[in-house]
Amino acid sequence: MKNQTNFLKIMAIGLLSLAACKKNDDSSQIATPVEPVANPISDTGCLSGSIKGTMLAGKTYNVCGDIIINEGDTLFMQEGVTVNMTGNYGIGVKGSLVCLGTKAKPNRFTMLSVTKTDVLGADPTTDPAYAGKWIGIIGATTCKLMVLKWTHVEFGGGAIAATSPIKAIYTSPYPLFFQNPYGVFVLEDSWVYGSVDDAIRTYGGKLSIMRNTFEKIGYTGGEALNSKAGTIGDFAYNLCIGVATNGPKLSNSGVIVGVPASNMNFYNNTIVNCGFRRAAAGRGGCVNFEENAGGKAYNNLVVNCKFGLRVVGNPIADTANLRYGYTFYYADTLSVANNFIPSTSVSTAISAAQETDIPKPSTYLPSGWKVGDVYTAPTSLLGANNPKFVNGPTPMPASLNLRDISFVGAYNFKLQSTSPCINAAYKGFSPRADVPVHPKYGATEITAPGSDIGAFQANGTGNQQY
Repeated sequence: MKNQTNFLKIMAIGLLSLAACKKNDDSSQIATPVEPVANPISDTGCLSGSIKGTMLAGKTYNVCGDIIINEGDTLFMQEGVTVNMTGNYGIGVKGSLVCLGTKAKPNRFTMLSVTKTDVLGADPTTDPAYAGKWIGIIGATTCKLMVLKWTHVEFGGGAIAATSPIKAIYTSPYPLFFQNPYGVFVLEDSWVYGSVDDAIRTYGGKLSIMRNTFEKIGYTGGEALNSKAGTIGDFAYNLCIGVATNGPKLSNSGVIVGVPASNMNFYNNTIVNCGFRRAAAGRGGCVNFEENAGGKAYNNLVVNCKFGLRVVGNPIADTANLRYGYTFYYADTLSVANNFIPSTSVSTAISAAQETDIPKPSTYLPSGWKVGDVYTAPTSLLGANNPKFVNGPTPMPASLNLRDISFVGAYNFKLQSTSPCINAAYKGFSPRADVPVHPKYGATEITAPGSDIGAFQANGTGNQQY
């Protein structure tokens, strides 16, 4: 039986490698670690230093110092595992991390004895979500695989001490950080709650970020995803709420010679009340394509965000390889409606009007409007095209400001049966699918474009938050 088990593992790894090679010529550089079930990690005492092996199902592990997964080693986490940080520590990943929670028994990285304080309109300066209680999970250039499924990552982004071994991996903290241009990063069906800056920062890599929820991201700046330097992949079916700046942002700054330019697909996301804690003028909103970055952005549901889809003109995005449309916009204020199509003078944007968007730009843009022009939206746009969430802030409660909506709480962002988003999406494109599909060592599923605009599909597919 032991020999048969080993044989099946070898066959599975071989098939995964073959599938990856068919998709990308350089996928042979992606290592698939063998599940280290023979090295169970004890949940007694307190963890710190080098670590490898398996965190066992249902166990709680306390961390009392920085953890390092060395190159060539793997930390494998079974379902229902809780990792409690007892101080401002982090996890440095030089090898591989495979964290496999399930819907019934999700995993959790959190800060011991810190609780969520989700109150609408509360002062963000006193909210522990923005305080950076522990560093985060920081991948090294040698980290070839980082997979998190059905996992909560909470209260990350704490400053890295000068004496921390994680400082040698990267100098800035993020709840999730990845920087191997040939490696694979998977985050699916998970929740990132709270961060000082970006929830996820990547410098290169092949990404599949699907069906996640991002809450209270960025104190005065930060994205749900901030990717640079040749990052490729898909960001789809994610709920982004109350992010300081944007949901996803893509740039090609810092690209490594020989690595293809940044190119990602951002589709079927629901992005709500983002951009209002961003300190810099002209920034913040929903989807950003920046310096020499291309891709596709379709079927995104954008509600009360500071700016609409933003294509940056200086340094200019890769407009030759950029396609977007079928964006559904909703606004409760004129300042939001005036920026469904951001202007050059306000936000250095060169976003083009897309007649496939809802509402159609031809119904509100003035005669003679050109790309980059400022316009004044008619008041008839306010409250129009309500997406009809099951229970959402549309219209905004009169007692709140746009920046006050920063967490899911009691809201339900699924669509009512009469929503205008249903059967309004564009399906004439495919995911990039740069990441291999595998139940443990890749994406469980790379969900194709859906029929409905937004992250929640009427047929029950897409985001599984509820």
